[in-house]
Amino acid sequence: MVFSVLFTVDVPGQGLTFGSYRGILGAEGFGSSLRLTLELAAATTAVTLLLLVPALIAVRLTAPRLRVLVEVLCSLPLVVPAVALTAGISSVLQWGPDDFADTPLFQTFNAVQNPGFPVVLLLAYVLMALPLAYRTLDAGLRAVDLTTLVEAARNCGANWPRAVLQVVLPNLRGALLNTCFLTLALVLGEYTVASILGFRPFAVWIVSLGGSNAQMSVSVSVLSLVLTWVLLLVLAAAGRGRSARTSAGSRDTRTSRSKRSDRGPRGARTAPTPTAEENS
Repeated sequence: MVFSVLFTVDVPGQGLTFGSYRGILGAEGFGSSLRLTLELAAATTAVTLLLLVPALIAVRLTAPRLRVLVEVLCSLPLVVPAVALTAGISSVLQWGPDDFADTPLFQTFNAVQNPGFPVVLLLAYVLMALPLAYRTLDAGLRAVDLTTLVEAARNCGANWPRAVLQVVLPNLRGALLNTCFLTLALVLGEYTVASILGFRPFAVWIVSLGGSNAQMSVSVSVLSLVLTWVLLLVLAAAGRGRSARTSAGSRDTRTSRSKRSDRGPRGARTAPTPTAEENS
C-alpha cells in the first residue's frame, strides 16, 4: 500500500506531485464506469436481500429441515470458478442469435446485454454474492429469537409483512449492513466476468486505464481501497454503537426489575419482626 502511494506521487525529474489524483475526475470513462458499477451494486444488493431475507425467515420459522438444502444451494457458487460461470453464461447468450433469431425472445436476449445496464451481469453478481450474503444473514438470524419476535408481533395484531418489516428487520440491522458492504465490495472489485462478457464497469476501466496511464490507474485503485476501508470502519462503528446501546438497555431493564422485586408489591407493608420479649 505504501509503495503504491509512493508510485502515484513520485514522478522522476519532478519530485512529489499529485497530478495523477487531480486528473481522475476528468479521465475519460471514469464517470460512466463508476456510475454503472454503483447501479449494479445497488441492484445486486436489493435483489440479493429480496431473495434471501424472506427465504431464510420462512425456512427458519416453517421448514427448519430445509435449512441444509438452502445452505448447499447458496454455497454452490463458491465451487464454480468465475471463468466457468462466464463460459456458461456466454453459451446461453449464444442461443439468442443461433436459435431464437426469428422469435420474440431474441429481443429479450438483446435487452439483457444492454451496455447501459447489463442485466446479465446483474444476475451473475447476484449468484456470486449468494454465499457471502447467506453466511452473514444466517449469523444474524441465529443471534435473535426469531420465533418469539414473530409470535409477539402476531399476538399484538401485526400481519406477516408488518411483523417482518417492523420487528424482524430492525433486529437484523447489523447483518443487513454487513451484507450490503460485502456485496458492494464484490461488485467494485469484480473483473473476470465483466471483462469476458465485454462490459466496462469500474474494475475493467481501471485495468484498461493502466495501459495508457499507470500512475492514474494505481491512484484510482488506492482511492477505491481507502473508500472500502472507510465503509468497513463505519459499519463496524455502527455495529458497536448498536451493541453498546442494546447492552445498556438490558442492564437498565435488569436493574429496574431487581429494584421492583426488592420493594415487593406496590402498597404492601412489611410486617415488623417480633422481638425476643414478644416471642417469650
